[in-house]
Amino acid sequence: MSNIKDVKAENLISKAVEQLKKEIKAPSWAAFVKTGVHKQRPPDNPDWWYVRAAAVLRKVYLLGPVGTNKLATKYGGRKKRGVMPEVTRSGSRSIIRKVLQQLEKSGYLIQATKGAHKGRVLTSKALKLFSSITKNELGRSQQKSTRTSSDATAVTNAGAPGKELPK
Repeated sequence: MSNIKDVKAENLISKAVEQLKKEIKAPSWAAFVKTGVHKQRPPDNPDWWYVRAAAVLRKVYLLGPVGTNKLATKYGGRKKRGVMPEVTRSGSRSIIRKVLQQLEKSGYLIQATKGAHKGRVLTSKALKLFSSITKNELGRSQQKSTRTSSDATAVTNAGAPGKELPK
């Protein structure tokens, strides 16, 4: 059984972005907004909305039932205040809330209560998406590792230059 933690986060998110582009749409104001009070400028990546949505989906998988406040803390950062000491600020709750609503509408998330915790959790559709991505990525990494190990044995069998291998 493949696990999301076995795949690098950037690879998982980039593959999930391709799928999410087909199902959710970035709002018109997304090109002009900062992702938190700690940022000075809007993101440079034109697809940042989809990257954030995929990252939020991954965080919901890892953290279980989770709400906007916890995710805002995760996507926050240090605010520079000139000569005064830096202060930790949370990310934009509005962006996270809109992303969660879009993911819920497209069928990737549902609201649930698990013990004392309540928030959003992944649906079977999201789990299926992540399992297919991890299976593909792990298959690629195993192919690369077998190719690398066969190249390494070929180099060790080649010997020093100008010398013949014993028969």
